[in-house]
Amino acid sequence: MISMTISASALELRDGPLPDGLIPTHGMWPWWVGAGLVAVLALILWRLLRPRRPAAADPLESRHRAYVEALAALDAAQSAGGVREAAVQASLILRKYLSLAAADPALFETHEEFMARHHALSALTAPARSAAADGFARLARLKYGPGDPAVDSAALVSEARTLLETLHRGFAA
Repeated sequence: MISMTISASALELRDGPLPDGLIPTHGMWPWWVGAGLVAVLALILWRLLRPRRPAAADPLESRHRAYVEALAALDAAQSAGGVREAAVQASLILRKYLSLAAADPALFETHEEFMARHHALSALTAPARSAAADGFARLARLKYGPGDPAVDSAALVSEARTLLETLHRGFAA
């Protein structure tokens, strides 16, 4: 048989080793530095990858560009087939000019809708608005009315060019 003698020192409760060796000595500052670096990198990436807003367009430049395009289109419309075709082309060109230069929805409206708007072409001076109303009324009569043999398509395009000049110079300061 095996003897079971237990010594008194074996039953004695001893303290365990101190955990001081397991505690990090550097504290929390590396975590704060890491978090700061991640935040800075995120900010830099956000600045680089965010969509850029386009620069505000200069209204004078857009007016001039629309004017040059309208002049070129009117020159091309000189060879329009008949008076009705010339009136349609001239009206479309002038309405496109107004939509680009004055930010007016004239391009997308009928003649009646355009004339019914009391605030139409508010960016223009009163004489230019009056000339626009008269010019578009004449173009509408030629587009939708019976053909007028007394009107020449070249003269009509010349009148449209004059109206374009009036509109271009008629913007209020």
